[in-house]
Amino acid sequence: MATWADLVRPVLLMVVLLCRPAFAFYLPGSYMHTYSTGDKISVKVNSLTSIETELPFSYYNLPYCRPDEGIKKSAENLGELLMGDQIDNSPYRFKVNVNESLFLCMTKPLSEHEVKLLKKRTRDLYQVNMILDNLPAMRYTQQKNGALIQWTGFPVGFTPSSGSEDYIINHLKFKVLVHEYEGSGVQIIGTGEEGLGVISEAEKKKANGYEIVGFEVIPCSVKRDPEVVSKLNRYDQIDPVSCPLELEKSQIIREGERVSFTYEVEFVLSDIRWPSRWDAYLKMDGARVHWFSILNSLMVIFFLAGIVFVIFLRTVRRDLTRYEELDKEAQAQMNEELSGWKLVVGDVFREPSCPKLLCVMIGDGVQIAGMAVVTIIFAAFGFMSPASRGMLLTGMIILYLFLGIVAGYIGVRLWRTIKGTSEGWRSVSWSISCFFPGIVFVILTVLNFILWGSNSTGAIPISTYFVLILLWFCISVPLTLLGGFFGTQAEEITYPVRTNQIPREIPARKYPSWLLVLGAGTLPFGTLFIELFFILSSIWLGRFYYVFGFLLVVLFLLVIVCAEVSVVLTYMHLCVEDWRWWWKAFFASGSVAVYVFLYSINYLVFDLRSLSGPVSAILYMGYSLIMAFAIMLSTGTIGFLMSFYFVHFLFSSVKID
Repeated sequence: MATWADLVRPVLLMVVLLCRPAFAFYLPGSYMHTYSTGDKISVKVNSLTSIETELPFSYYNLPYCRPDEGIKKSAENLGELLMGDQIDNSPYRFKVNVNESLFLCMTKPLSEHEVKLLKKRTRDLYQVNMILDNLPAMRYTQQKNGALIQWTGFPVGFTPSSGSEDYIINHLKFKVLVHEYEGSGVQIIGTGEEGLGVISEAEKKKANGYEIVGFEVIPCSVKRDPEVVSKLNRYDQIDPVSCPLELEKSQIIREGERVSFTYEVEFVLSDIRWPSRWDAYLKMDGARVHWFSILNSLMVIFFLAGIVFVIFLRTVRRDLTRYEELDKEAQAQMNEELSGWKLVVGDVFREPSCPKLLCVMIGDGVQIAGMAVVTIIFAAFGFMSPASRGMLLTGMIILYLFLGIVAGYIGVRLWRTIKGTSEGWRSVSWSISCFFPGIVFVILTVLNFILWGSNSTGAIPISTYFVLILLWFCISVPLTLLGGFFGTQAEEITYPVRTNQIPREIPARKYPSWLLVLGAGTLPFGTLFIELFFILSSIWLGRFYYVFGFLLVVLFLLVIVCAEVSVVLTYMHLCVEDWRWWWKAFFASGSVAVYVFLYSINYLVFDLRSLSGPVSAILYMGYSLIMAFAIMLSTGTIGFLMSFYFVHFLFSSVKID
């Protein structure tokens, strides 16, 4: 006879296989490049981004200098496309270890449209993002108290406190940090956009040279004489500039003005080694807050564990021991005096309402939870560094697609358990493969039309849409159907007690049970909300999130809290003779999504006060809704499976004919 464990055994097996020990180490970033003095290196440009609007735009949407060979897009993975990244080449050229001050180009007289666009991008605080050897340009600003604040990118322009005019950033002072490298006795393994590779001994000898370990920029605005500048050609030498300059010497944004773009580059030897070059970007702020979050979660877990301990050892075990020690006549007499959960023995496994929907949501929940666990484990071990743009999102999509086989198996297995037959398993499998992806697809399509209307690079290209649909129907759907077929062939799970033909009447209560279920979500949310702040900040404020070790611990604690909350709520409902526990077990832990969504609204109001425009707010709410829905399915599935085990174990110990 199969047991509840057959429902989760494939999930555990996959986690064990994916997490088996391996002897390796990871260095964030791409395959290491070494350069000789005088080698030419190019700067790439990414989409313009802002925390004001959250709408990315192309760099060449503004009247910037264009490369002589034309605009060429860099190779982009699926994650980069979905995140709105658009990486192009640029005319900025450096020569290793050669300090230069160069003229780039001068624009034609600015048109009315270009002036409006520059002013709008300036006032919306858009940032220009540049990349050199896979390192984003970093900028430092000093506060009044002397503290340095680190930023990535530099603003399109600035508006003085008077607010009368806007000025464009047209002169850049670059500082490139290089480390002298000697290729001997060191093995380097990289996992970036250039792929995985190992430097051989022969290559090490050729690899002597300089590594780029830092990329900093100081932006400023400089007004130059158009008559003098018009005589210069691209990459002609110019005099260095001391930044910042007075407003009188800055380049104003005005119709008819011709803007000249120039830059300086300085190479500085650094002691930073190539494997540590991302440390400056990945500085972990608020480590004490992360530890506080974990300690807070542990307190909640111990509190709930104490309740579960009392339920099992003091109440359930005591009642079962007393019951087993009685003879048959005494048991029959005791059956008439039973109270609480023992009275619903003939109804506890009665088919729930909307059984197909429950199976579909459990199947999708297993798929999402499995994807989250495996992704965070890989990220915690360094396989999904921010240096590899888009790899985190790409990995999540791939894992979700292939975990369809587990989702189909679990969903159909639960369907067979509830219905007692495999009839209709194809419909269940199809629903599992289309339920969550279909909802996400509808929301993303609506948001995409909004982005298309704004001419934002955040809009998903039509070609990418077809790729996603192709992956969905060619990988996820067939694997889900295959998993469902395996579910029909697996050994049947049988209930430990028989179900009565006539359902037992549920006693009336003063307060609705759903109020208790909704309140139960506060405990898992207490485990999650501090880490949720850092996650939202990384998504909407352009910060790097790289504390996946903390996130893995928080995820582990969240699973425990969800399981404990669901078990306690299920037991409480059974004790008041409420045998409709199926959906309540799911939403006891799944209701955390309500608080996550409310917290997202709170974050929008109080932490994203600068977010302007209805388009940005709609985008934010749409993505928050997708996140909350995924959290509901995954946490609800964890709680339901644990409650199913609890109820199955509890009533399998009761020997009643």
